[in-house]
Amino acid sequence: MKQTKNILTAELFVMVALSLLTVVLYETDTLAAGTLTGDNNLQFLVTTTMELLTIGFIPLSLYLFRIGFVRRSLTTAADKPRWLLLWGTLRMMMLCLPMLLNTLFYYLFGFSVAFGYMAIVLFLCLFMIYPSMKRCEYEVQP
Repeated sequence: MKQTKNILTAELFVMVALSLLTVVLYETDTLAAGTLTGDNNLQFLVTTTMELLTIGFIPLSLYLFRIGFVRRSLTTAADKPRWLLLWGTLRMMMLCLPMLLNTLFYYLFGFSVAFGYMAIVLFLCLFMIYPSMKRCEYEVQP
């Protein structure tokens, strides 16, 4: 169980570090911000897609371990740490990948605040699923 917790924690920190690296690269002008600002149709399409993904993934990721077949695989399977790693990684990526993309799009579309706010909300949601040892043990209890 400890190895599963360590892997999930590493996944979380790597994704947050990638988001922070993106911020640092753009804020220090190492990468040019605003390279996609001229295409309003593309910005509308990407903004709408990311809003739908963000709005959909937040409740799904927070509720994922209460869905019947997921809960059964976590509590009744012989190899609980493996299932916890699988479902925990899925849940983590449902929040981290859109957070990373929103951070990137914030800079690519010239500081479009919608992407910034969505990235911040997704980042705050990570505190609700932080994979502590106590949480990992709780999730696999029947």
